[in-house]
Amino acid sequence: MGRKDKKGRRIRINKLLIIILVNSITLIFVSCLPGTGSPSLSPSPIGTDESQQYKPNTIKVAYMPNMNSASSLVTAKRKGYFDEVDLNVELIQFQGGPAEIAALTSGNIDIAQIGHGAHALAIEGLAKIFAIDVLSMADEIIGNKDKGVNTILDLKGKTIASTAGTTADIILNLVLAEAGLTQNEVNIVRMDASSIVTAMISGDVDACAAWDHSTVMIKNKLGDKAVVLGTNKDFFEEVKFPYSFITSEKYAKQNEDILIRFSQAILKAQDYRKENIEEVCEWVAEEIEVDKEIILQSKSSGEWLTGEFIIKGLDNGIIKDYYTDQQNVFIQNGRISKKVSLNKYILFDIMKQASEAYRASN
Repeated sequence: MGRKDKKGRRIRINKLLIIILVNSITLIFVSCLPGTGSPSLSPSPIGTDESQQYKPNTIKVAYMPNMNSASSLVTAKRKGYFDEVDLNVELIQFQGGPAEIAALTSGNIDIAQIGHGAHALAIEGLAKIFAIDVLSMADEIIGNKDKGVNTILDLKGKTIASTAGTTADIILNLVLAEAGLTQNEVNIVRMDASSIVTAMISGDVDACAAWDHSTVMIKNKLGDKAVVLGTNKDFFEEVKFPYSFITSEKYAKQNEDILIRFSQAILKAQDYRKENIEEVCEWVAEEIEVDKEIILQSKSSGEWLTGEFIIKGLDNGIIKDYYTDQQNVFIQNGRISKKVSLNKYILFDIMKQASEAYRASN
């Protein structure tokens, strides 16, 4: 009887051990299945390069042929930052922000990089801002001395070429207001950027509102006859002039992941641009097919932001201040009628998630 008791106990113990072992193996197997294990085994959108797994996407991005608009995009392509997040970016050139937004609205492009002036259209609900790129110092009001323009007051009664809705057009309004002039006291003719250069050099207009690299070409051609009557820098203490990346509301809702990945690549490109501005100038010159010496003269046309600056600016409110001051300028010159909550047209959540992805990838 005693041996049976001992044997019986051994049998029960062996059965218990088998049950424990089977349960352990099952638990290990299940934990290895996709989506059921530890977070460290699952791909993370903001993990290290080794753990990132993205679905490849092709996106069409609009830009303007100048340093402020093209530099971060061209850098991200040349350095492979878009490749790192499995984005195939097709760059499409436009002559101004309003035209970009029209293409965005029609669905011909997915993302656009716009200047300060076109932000008014975003405030009016035609686009969503999801990333800040650069603070522009590229816009100038240039007069031709041979046409009797030596000071701002000389603009009264003169013909001025400008592109409607652009940052340069906003600067023109600020310059006129500072001199006590109104648009009714000057003759403003609307042209695109390339036409403005031709009109100024030929003498068909007396002055213009333009931006780089058009301003560089005009001043080079006119020489001593060119006089700069005003720039972004004259108002920099009061307001900054941000260039931003935008998309449509529909695209933002359906492609949040793409916007985060795109912004992550841009943040890395902004870092490289800041430290290697002359090299980036040469890349932009090649992309837009302009003499590199002309683009090199534009290397100081922007306050080149970096990833870390933008992250800190999101935390301490500087980025919001930029857009608040920008909106105040639009209100002061009558471009928009009343204040609009920044959260209605700026996707700060995308900016913050992209910042996290950027830091995790560095």
